[in-house]
Amino acid sequence: MFNLLRTHIEKRVHLTDDDFDIITKFFLHKKLRKKQFLLNEGEVCRHIGFVNSGCLREYTIDNKGAEHIIQFAIEDWWVSDLNSFLSGLPAEHNIDALDDSELLLLEKSATDKMLNACPKMERFFRLLMEANYVATHQRIADSLSTAAEERYLKFIKTYPKLIEQVSQNQIASYLGITPQSLSRIRKEIKQK
Repeated sequence: MFNLLRTHIEKRVHLTDDDFDIITKFFLHKKLRKKQFLLNEGEVCRHIGFVNSGCLREYTIDNKGAEHIIQFAIEDWWVSDLNSFLSGLPAEHNIDALDDSELLLLEKSATDKMLNACPKMERFFRLLMEANYVATHQRIADSLSTAAEERYLKFIKTYPKLIEQVSQNQIASYLGITPQSLSRIRKEIKQK
């Protein structure tokens, strides 16, 4: 259950067997069925989750009922409404499972205890947050100044397995375009 997590962590920091034994005690195993929610908008986010298997999405729904996907979280990725998790304020996003999924969850209080018990994890999470910050700002810049076709090609590169897993409507939502625009883009790419 923890093999993927260890491989993931060790891409950034080295842990001894004793270190890893310490940190695993802080994680909670959680299974979600397809369409089951990990977090609903308005609740306080109490966990950050490592996706051991499956696929989740973090999204919001605007006042017209349109869904806006913030992120997909696939195997070997983390998912949370970090603003809510860190501040204790109600979440602005929903998180649900697109497939049956298994996660390893860290509660806020457990995270603090784990960081005290294994200081190497402080560095791990700092590096993870730095990468998240860079990726988030790149996504914002892309959404403001990159053509939809380029964003779609970047999506394919980032999420190659998701093209077959999620609906075209969900991909369009993530890219900030209409499903019709995505259909046109896909057709044009095939013709090239």
